[in-house]
Amino acid sequence: MTVIVPRAVAPTAERTPEARPSGVRRRRRTPGASPWWALVFLGPTALGLAVFYLWPTVRTLIISFTKSGPFGGSEWIGFDNYARLLQDPELLGALRNTAVYTVIALIGIPIAVGIAALLNTTGLKGRSAYRTLYFIPVVTMPAAIALVWRMIYNGDYGVLNAALAAVGIEGRSWLTDPNTALVAIAVVGIWAGLGTNIVIFLAGLQGIPDTIMEAADLDGAGPVRKFFSITIPLLSPSIFFVSVISVIGALQVFDLVYMMLGRSNPAMPNTRTVVYLFYEAGFLDNDRGYAAAVAFLLLLIILVLTIVQFRLQKKWVHYE
Repeated sequence: MTVIVPRAVAPTAERTPEARPSGVRRRRRTPGASPWWALVFLGPTALGLAVFYLWPTVRTLIISFTKSGPFGGSEWIGFDNYARLLQDPELLGALRNTAVYTVIALIGIPIAVGIAALLNTTGLKGRSAYRTLYFIPVVTMPAAIALVWRMIYNGDYGVLNAALAAVGIEGRSWLTDPNTALVAIAVVGIWAGLGTNIVIFLAGLQGIPDTIMEAADLDGAGPVRKFFSITIPLLSPSIFFVSVISVIGALQVFDLVYMMLGRSNPAMPNTRTVVYLFYEAGFLDNDRGYAAAVAFLLLLIILVLTIVQFRLQKKWVHYE
């Protein structure tokens, strides 16, 4: 009789989860996490940009193709406003005055760099007081700045002419002389914006590592050599940023021209800027379509110059 012995069945080993490498943590999804939360936080900013920037730009472009009626309403006229604008002799003068003002305003950049370097000197006493004094014009109302400088430039009792007379130099009526009015206004613009530029350059200077300056000292470099070979190249990103915002601000100058001069000023043809031309067309002549064409032309000029600046910065801006 054959006895069949059943084969021993090996107990099945209970499967255990594979051990994960030490140091690797399993990423858990936060309950309730959703990409829609990004829209919740970005929504208010995006809505503000759309309402206060994008829509006005589109609306201005639409208005530039219309002609406003004397009692309201508008008529679609296509590119007639742009054709009229390109034939306007006042446009060339306004573009020339704006370009001259912008070039003069850029002189404030090296001035601000020099002042910031002096304020960054180690051991300088009263540094906070100097910063406050330079920044006061930034927080001062433009109307107050214009009124004060009008008194300084006054040809009869101005402080500037009195100071020049004290050293034997004959003064002049600075704001009514076509040869000096634009330069006088540009000087005020440089003075008013100096505080912002100094603060930006001070932040850039304080970001330069001390080890680089110490290495230059060990190599025997003097203060002038360190300034032009180390400080300026490492400060070039800040200089680039200030140059971009300075050009944009100078191309939009209006308040100083409007408040320091009058419409009947004999120097107005030599100081009228593009924005002032927009003001005359839109608010004095009530020609909204033509004013919108002027505004959109200025927008294109700013856009082109900004693109050119960003292209050229690759040749002289040094990033760490």
